[in-house]
Amino acid sequence: QVQLVESGGGLVQPGGSLRLSCAASGSIFKINSMAWYRQAPGKQRELVAGPTGGGSTNYADSVKGRFTISRDNAKNTVYLQMNLLKPGDTAVYYCNADVTTYCGVGFCHSANGYWGQGTQVTVSS
Repeated sequence: QVQLVESGGGLVQPGGSLRLSCAASGSIFKINSMAWYRQAPGKQRELVAGPTGGGSTNYADSVKGRFTISRDNAKNTVYLQMNLLKPGDTAVYYCNADVTTYCGVGFCHSANGYWGQGTQVTVSS
């Protein structure tokens, strides 16, 4: 019902920058929130950046001051600007969207949201 497509990953040297994009499409009535997660080899998936219930943004401590999440509602797209990248940022980055969808004559909502396929970010010299 909802497809999320991430792009913008790649190989970058330490100190470099990348901008990730995640575009949502499908039977979307309303996108309630969008967030970025990442999973490094051998580690659990962790929240990188996403909205809190109070309207502010939550960032992982390890990325504060370096990463910025933004959203273009008209394009159903969320971005992650990543600056001053470090080798520890190497991971597969996933976007997650909390979406209310059209569903028959009404609406549906998935408690777990929708996930993209992930985009690899590798920080290495």
